[in-house]
Amino acid sequence: MAEAQNSPVGSTTAGAIAVAAESTVATRMSAPPSHDVADFPVPHGREEEWRFTPLERLRGLHDGTAVATGGVKVDVQAPDGVTVETVGRDDARLGRAGTPVDRVAAQAYSAFEQAGVVTVPKETVLTEPIRIAVHGEGGTAYGHQVIELGAFAEAIVVIDHTGDAVLAANVEYVLGDGAKLTVVSVQDWDDKAVHVAQHNALVGRDASFKSVVVTFGGDLVRLHPRVAYAGPGGEAELFGLYFTEAGQHQEHRLLVDHNEPHCKSNVVYKGALQGQDAHAVWIGDVLIEASAEGTDTYEMNRNLVLTDGARVDSVPNLEIETGEIVGAGHASATGRFDDEQLFYLMARGIPQDEARRLVVRGFFAELVQQIGVPDIEERLLAKIEEELEASAA
Repeated sequence: MAEAQNSPVGSTTAGAIAVAAESTVATRMSAPPSHDVADFPVPHGREEEWRFTPLERLRGLHDGTAVATGGVKVDVQAPDGVTVETVGRDDARLGRAGTPVDRVAAQAYSAFEQAGVVTVPKETVLTEPIRIAVHGEGGTAYGHQVIELGAFAEAIVVIDHTGDAVLAANVEYVLGDGAKLTVVSVQDWDDKAVHVAQHNALVGRDASFKSVVVTFGGDLVRLHPRVAYAGPGGEAELFGLYFTEAGQHQEHRLLVDHNEPHCKSNVVYKGALQGQDAHAVWIGDVLIEASAEGTDTYEMNRNLVLTDGARVDSVPNLEIETGEIVGAGHASATGRFDDEQLFYLMARGIPQDEARRLVVRGFFAELVQQIGVPDIEERLLAKIEEELEASAA
């Protein structure tokens, strides 16, 4: 598997600032962040942030022609002690974790009528996950969801997307000081669904945020996870798993903004692709601001191409504005199915189809284990098996 990799850059490296200056890539959007859709021009596909996205398949989410018709139901199941609310647009808790950075996110913010707010009180440690089921019934919808943890609270949240819908949404995660939040977002849409969302996480002082994004279904899925820090000592782990089938477009665009000192981040996304015109896009942006001394960050994307006709675009970007960091690096790798691994297993009496499944399961294993919710892990492994069996048929 061919791999392009940048070595970690640390504060003890004499050429750190020079390396950063030579490899700097602008991670900011072409228009300033805004809640007002009018502040963003209609994209034409030539813009950096839209050049990989087939705009004609967005069903009008990008140009204002998509009219909300409903058809998306949200059901929240939460343990005792958790507050679940439906609030209006004027609620002061909305918009604190981040601002829309593209036209679709701004359209979603301008068009939603009610938002969901889930609050875990301070020092509350949940032993069962909060489950948010988002089910599409064929309509077009704009949504907004806030999940907030008080200081030193701990929770796991599972957001499960199923059914058929055209959905644009903003999701906010607000972590108080010392809080620990794991979010598992599953995109298991029907074949014709379109899902575009911006995920904003604001990580408090010494807080820990882990995101696991799993994308299987949909005609087009474009997700934009973003992380910023509200104080020093925060940690963020962003994991992703996607399986892109024939004709599907799955796009994950990430930004970790190291705007506070002594914070950490780790990004690992893995994808497998099979079938004609399967298209996966991964953009990983990490910005280390001048004030973020002591930052430790790394990002990696790996893609496994199982058949001819599939396409991957993988772009890791690292922008460093200070040389006083612990470490920073990135890597991207895309390759075909490893015939040597397959031969090794078959030489030991394992049938070809079974050997193929073992290799793919091993490729995804470390990410599935990050989920921490047994029923979701089992479901995803079964989904991977189902996809591989369909390709072998």
